[in-house]
Amino acid sequence: MDQIQAMRIFARVVEAGTFTRAADSLQLPKASVTKHVQALEARLRVKLLNRTTRRVTVTADGAAYYDRTVRLLADFDDIEASMGQARSSPRGRLRVDVGSSVARLLIIPRLAQFQERFPDIQIDLGVSDRTVDLIGDNVDCVIRGGELADQSLVARRIGNLEFITVASPAYLARHGTPQHPLDLERGEGLHRSVIYFSPVSGRRYPLDFHKDGEVLELTGPSQLAVNDSNAYVSALQAGQGVGQITTFQAEQPIAEGRLVRVLPEWTQPLLPVYVVYPPNRHLSAKVRAFVDWAAELFAGDRLLQAPAGSS
Repeated sequence: MDQIQAMRIFARVVEAGTFTRAADSLQLPKASVTKHVQALEARLRVKLLNRTTRRVTVTADGAAYYDRTVRLLADFDDIEASMGQARSSPRGRLRVDVGSSVARLLIIPRLAQFQERFPDIQIDLGVSDRTVDLIGDNVDCVIRGGELADQSLVARRIGNLEFITVASPAYLARHGTPQHPLDLERGEGLHRSVIYFSPVSGRRYPLDFHKDGEVLELTGPSQLAVNDSNAYVSALQAGQGVGQITTFQAEQPIAEGRLVRVLPEWTQPLLPVYVVYPPNRHLSAKVRAFVDWAAELFAGDRLLQAPAGSS
């Protein structure tokens, strides 16, 4: 039995929660995954996992073994990554997940640069505004905005997003230009908002207005709520109402006359952007390569580095 491989398989089963998901993520037959874990238990003479028809759970001995195994595997990966060839030419398949607007406007247009620099890395790019489970879904790293809920993950802050309030020229021609955020709430001139809602929880996010210590959170009236950032921008351009998007998203539509900024004296707090990855993969050469490249992309775009004082 390959001890290192068996340890990696055991760790993946713990992280995925089932033998089936672990096998899928490792691209191995389920029978092989089961066989390796059983052989590992026989070698150690302890029961590492409790098995049910739907899920596996870790025994006390399994939890202790997992903690030490993760550290050992990270050290092993560090040894390999520290070698000159591995560091200069990282290789392997990398699963990355990013939000839809960042993918469309930043990552995909420049992805050829990454592929030219690292030709031996193959990228599986997941594009969605839905929050993914890095461990369970076997994702190597994600780029996401907002404060982190899971403090066990490793995060590197790579930018700040500034939001502005916009509407289409056609909408403003029909409804007039709002002079105060409360015009949207009162329905002055039959104004309406386009609201973003979470694709996971369904929570509706209000339009957020800040000025001189005054804070207003407004939700309506709204005939449309959208859970994808690209679709949200499209809805605003189609004249569905007033909404709030980042300056990064708004730059081209405003320059081309498809959107107009309104209520410019009212701002929103900046949204921090992080590249996030599981702690047991923080030394992988391929993950490090993508993280550093993503940080370069964000650092090179002024609209993704809004200074703290701008909000």
